[in-house]
Amino acid sequence: MITKLNVASIMVLNKDEALDFYVNKLGLEKGQDVKQGSYRWLTVRVPGDVTEISLEEPGPPVHDEATAAQLRELITKGALGATPSATPSGSSSRGRSPRRQGPDGPAAFGLSHAFG
Repeated sequence: MITKLNVASIMVLNKDEALDFYVNKLGLEKGQDVKQGSYRWLTVRVPGDVTEISLEEPGPPVHDEATAAQLRELITKGALGATPSATPSGSSSRGRSPRRQGPDGPAAFGLSHAFG
């Protein structure tokens, strides 16, 4: 039985832009930032929490270019992203529906919806 979640992954188009979005717009904090060869392990987390979100960018060394291109297309469409279920501190999302955003909005950072 699974009793704890340590890391979840979100596919993003650009790790640096996603890091800026999650930290400066959503208020998460930077977790680990480790470079191993051409691969960069980059995580964010809710301040004070131990569960981390890995920001994963399609491409080498994990994906070949054809697969990476397909993943980027899905991310851009908002078809391959997370649906946040957290409520921002001090507010209630009850009665509100998430807003859809274009490809330059939350979908580019792994979110299929933005808080409305």
